[in-house]
Amino acid sequence: MRRLPFEEPITRAGPYARMMAMLSLLATLFALILVRDPRADSGAALTALGGGLALALVAVGLALIAFVRVWREGARGLGAALAGLFVASLVLGYPAYAALRGLRLPALSDVTTDIDNPPAFSRSKAAFAARDGRYPVDPGAAARAEQRAAYPQIAPLTLDLDADEAFELARKAAVNRRWQIVEAIRPGGRIGNGRIEAVARGLVLNLADDVTVRVRPRADGARIDVRSASRLGGRDFGANADRIRAFLDEVANLAIAVK
Repeated sequence: MRRLPFEEPITRAGPYARMMAMLSLLATLFALILVRDPRADSGAALTALGGGLALALVAVGLALIAFVRVWREGARGLGAALAGLFVASLVLGYPAYAALRGLRLPALSDVTTDIDNPPAFSRSKAAFAARDGRYPVDPGAAARAEQRAAYPQIAPLTLDLDADEAFELARKAAVNRRWQIVEAIRPGGRIGNGRIEAVARGLVLNLADDVTVRVRPRADGARIDVRSASRLGGRDFGANADRIRAFLDEVANLAIAVK
């Protein structure tokens, strides 16, 4: 009687997990290159990015299936499953962090330092062209109340400098932050307020958001207000508040340096 050779079981889920994870990495890298190109269609780039993240989730599921077979049956394929899980975790790491952070924050896409009288965006032809014909509308009292509760530290910056000096510091800070300045109107004239209209882009996805800065003369110096509004989606995951904080910190540091 012949003995059949013993065949050690092997799970196909492990190699499939590794393959799907590598595909997700390639798709995500391609989408990031595409979305950072200002000439590309951001909608198509975001769709490609979503596809890459979906592939990473599939890779995680396949890796978990492989782990179960390895644990229960002693099947081979653990190394491939671990490799797939590692690569998929690299792809999903930052989106997972952003999602968890966003769950703790209200669904806001427009943040300002002046809740009662937010700076208005420019309606000039140049500003409309820079915003692709969009005009950010005020989100309303309920959203502003949510902002007050979520970001109590987002407040105007008051400087003991005259309005012209404060305006120049704000303009320099915008340049340092690599914003695209669309308009820069000095304080004075009929209204008296200075204004800087700009387009800011995110660090990772390079998506365009709209920013307006108001410099208001005061008897004891000048007050700087900022408003930042996202173009896509109804939730900014804290990006607009982070942008305002970084900008005002930049202005404050510049003001300290000139004293």
